[in-house]
Amino acid sequence: MAEPEPPLSCDCFVSLPPGSQDDHVIFGKNSDRPRDEVQEVLYYPATSHPSGTMLECTYIQIPQAEHTHAVVLSRPSWLWGAEMGANDKGVCIGNEAVWTREAIDPGEALLGMDLVRLGLERADSAWGAVSVITGLLEQHGQGGSCREDPAPFSYHNSFLLVDRNEAWVLETAGKLWVAQKVTEGVKNISNALTIGADISAEHPELRSVAQAQGWWSGEGEFCFNEVFKSENPPARMELAKKRYSGGTQLLQQHDGSVTAEVMMSILRDKPSGICMDSGGFRTTGSMVSILPRDPSLPCIHFLTATPDPSRSVFKPFIFSESVTPVSRVISPQYGPDDPVRKQPRFQSQVDRRHDLYKAHEGALQTMETNPDAGNALTEILRMLEGQCLTDISALLSGETTADEELGDLFFDCVDTELKFYQ
Repeated sequence: MAEPEPPLSCDCFVSLPPGSQDDHVIFGKNSDRPRDEVQEVLYYPATSHPSGTMLECTYIQIPQAEHTHAVVLSRPSWLWGAEMGANDKGVCIGNEAVWTREAIDPGEALLGMDLVRLGLERADSAWGAVSVITGLLEQHGQGGSCREDPAPFSYHNSFLLVDRNEAWVLETAGKLWVAQKVTEGVKNISNALTIGADISAEHPELRSVAQAQGWWSGEGEFCFNEVFKSENPPARMELAKKRYSGGTQLLQQHDGSVTAEVMMSILRDKPSGICMDSGGFRTTGSMVSILPRDPSLPCIHFLTATPDPSRSVFKPFIFSESVTPVSRVISPQYGPDDPVRKQPRFQSQVDRRHDLYKAHEGALQTMETNPDAGNALTEILRMLEGQCLTDISALLSGETTADEELGDLFFDCVDTELKFYQ
């Protein structure tokens, strides 16, 4: 009997007061992807676009919005969208792969990662991002290969969308969707449909389609996850249910005391599988955000830009008037010669490693071949991260004040991390 294939998936978490220790909303996500895939961290400023401009997403063009918000993105370096990110309005989004009864369109459309970025660029609230994504689904659909490989691999998506006040879970099946509002406590999503009868908003044709397909009788309670669950779920989806349960348990253990540090510890948890390292897949990027309820306080976003959060540094990013670009976490660009742009796609491989990825890769090899040196390096990096967390805590508690150097935080931390690797 063949071994079940490892899960290619992710985990998203949110804690809202009173789940959080402070009056903050805490967001977290691990991006679990093909083992050698490089994830980069990119900042794009707010921009106005001429009317009629077209936007080149991963596979298709769509009309550009007249204005896009500033965003910070953690993304697989071969595509246009993002696995997770935030905007300057205090919105965070992460996505998950899901499989449903609705057939996956074999054609190329918007990737779930494209929809993450589009939601961040175009919405100023979590609900606004739900509206953006569902509107784009209706117009353009979702589809296309989700990995850099000539063998096609596609899925539908669920999303966790968070702002300073609330969170929304959005689950999709083709162009159909349901959404659930979360206003307090803790919540996580993985690769299984989680929305049952507690539906806050839905596609107007959701139930009529389910009836027409014979999936629902039209009588009694309508439970989305029961009606639309896949009849033949892939092994990765079944395995991910265990991770979802493990993530729920970890969150509930800390219910009422969740902080950024707690969220980082959850993302680093290997026994639960949240921090993945399984065969050809692993956690390739991680993100934790602090969204204070007080609008006078800045939102803080921590990103790794490197794989395996148990051996990576979460580095803080804060939107400001002047953000210093960090070229050393940006992958090489190949323009029209990129294998993702040429038809047929993905017929060759290119080196997408950025400077921090390569330095971190060398550090991981040191940790494996020389455990003592590896442990010493990990301890130093944890001290760096701890100092950042202490400084951020002082900023959010009013012990220190925001200054013009906030835009340099991520740049400075990347620079320091690279010096330790050398």
